[in-house]
Formats: sequence, C-alpha cells, structure tokens
Amino acid sequence: MGGVKTRRLEVRTDEETERLVSEASALLHVSKSAFVEEAVRSAAQRVVARADVTLMSAEVFDAMMAALEVADHSPELADLARLPRIITR
Repeated sequence: MGGVKTRRLEVRTDEETERLVSEASALLHVSKSAFVEEAVRSAAQRVVARADVTLMSAEVFDAMMAALEVADHSPELADLARLPRIITR
C-alpha cells in the first residue's frame, strides 16, 4: 500500500455487512480498517484495469478480425494516399 496515510474514507453500512467485515478481519488478524482498505483497493484496481480491456467471445473476436481483412471502398482515402508525402524514408 505504501506511504503515509493522510486521507480519510468513511462509509455507512448495514448491521450484517459490519458483522461480516468484523468476522473476516478477525479471521485475518487485521483491523477492520485494514481489511476494508485492502478490499476497496483490490476492487478499485480491478475496475481500473478492466477499463481499457474489451471482453468478447472467441466467435465475436474472429468475426471482427475477419471484417478487418476485407477492404472497404473508400475513394477519399485513395485520394489522400496519392498526395505527396511529407515524411520520406
């Protein structure tokens, strides 16, 4: 986790959730605060990590890749490709 903790996060919850957090933190021999912090951090990391990932079935992926192999008719793009190049190799 790292660093000095200078921020505070408060949460309201129901009695059952509080009891469950208390039991789980006791089983792990950590404070409720440490348990909740790790659970929240882990959940947030999963959400952020998946934000840049697109999940799809193998069939959908194969159809997408096949569609990318088929050239679209694009006269505008062909015109642009015929323009003089600014960058040369």
